[in-house]
Amino acid sequence: MSKQEDQPRIKIITDNRKARYLYEILETYEAGIELLGTEVKSIRAGKVNLADGYALIRNGEACLLNVHISPYEGSGAYFNHDPRRTRKLLLHKKEISKLIGQVEQKGLTLVPLKMYFKGSWIKIAIAVGKGKKLHDKREDIKRRDDQREMARAMKR
Repeated sequence: MSKQEDQPRIKIITDNRKARYLYEILETYEAGIELLGTEVKSIRAGKVNLADGYALIRNGEACLLNVHISPYEGSGAYFNHDPRRTRKLLLHKKEISKLIGQVEQKGLTLVPLKMYFKGSWIKIAIAVGKGKKLHDKREDIKRRDDQREMARAMKR
């Protein structure tokens, strides 16, 4: 078998592009999510929104809050789930203890960046981020525009 066959395929379900604009990303982690059957079916259909989501550490466990996974339309009302329920993140104890230390610092938060399939498993990339001020956002926009102009000038 080749090395390419050993690597699990990654297929991005959804991406939180707003997070990179609002937060300065310091470190990222990959976590599994504890999901119900109807949630998995809804995620496979692509009906998930990470925009307002965030993560917390409660009682030594990482929890994902305010991520909207739409109810699955193929099942009845009885078997469906609450769209914004709190979901447990599956991380190692060392990672959780490291996150506790980082989140307790001033201004740091846990933000979901993207949700993806890794093989047949659903994973989420969470990041430790520091909120950007307005002038930081303006600097990023200016830097991006300058890089575009330089690339255009190099093309000519």
